[in-house]
Amino acid sequence: MTATHYNEDFFLWTQQQAMLLRQGQLNAIDAANLAEEIDSMGKRDRRALTSHLVNLLLHLLKWDYQPERRGISWQLSIRNARQEIELILNDSPSLRQQLATFVEMAYPIARRNAADETQLPLLNFSEQCLLTIEQIISNN
Repeated sequence: MTATHYNEDFFLWTQQQAMLLRQGQLNAIDAANLAEEIDSMGKRDRRALTSHLVNLLLHLLKWDYQPERRGISWQLSIRNARQEIELILNDSPSLRQQLATFVEMAYPIARRNAADETQLPLLNFSEQCLLTIEQIISNN
């Protein structure tokens, strides 16, 4: 089998690297690119978690600040974001320990988006997230 280079056919490259690893042919793997891909997989999980937190916090803010506009769409968005967060945390439990940091990154974005979407002044929304991690991710 001819080795495929990383930039020529990524999917085939991944399959070849997996096969080489399974066969214990560590001297034949493309270690530099493999390490880069493993690192980027972790970054993708962190970005996805932050993105879902932004969406969740946005809808929780709208839920709190515009109770008259509550509807099934917001409920479903909140539920979906919580489910996606839980799936990520189940796959990568070590990220659970960093949730407070992710909320600190996500909340200012959600706050600005909530102000834009609700057309309420930004100052109406607390500068700091007032919810606990449990309140944010809990399905109760």
